[in-house]
Amino acid sequence: MLTAKPTRGFWCECWTEDTEAPEKRPALRASFDAYSAHQADRWVAVALRTLTPALDANAFEEAWTWLYEDRADTRRALLREEPCTITVTQASTRITWTIRSVVFLPLAHRRRQQLPACIDDFTPHTTD
Repeated sequence: MLTAKPTRGFWCECWTEDTEAPEKRPALRASFDAYSAHQADRWVAVALRTLTPALDANAFEEAWTWLYEDRADTRRALLREEPCTITVTQASTRITWTIRSVVFLPLAHRRRQQLPACIDDFTPHTTD
């Protein structure tokens, strides 16, 4: 019997994209499940603060503008459960963080007595 309830939260992702090669697909670099607006925007803030020493002047300015001016707007939008995007462009690389409101569904417990009866029908794969 499932007793855990769905939990509201935020799904956060970090993508990179080569702006000089639009035929290349963006690449997912990281993802994070946050359970509050504070956790979600903090995840982006920590990443930006970590990256800033390696950024060129324009990207550095974009990062610090979000950190010290636009972050509060992001937090307010998240509290209204609106999706948010934060973007910094370093040379030909666009780094984009996305945050969206989600409902996390609980997973089934892995205890033997709670697994379905068909579990014994499957055998582990072995290599000979």
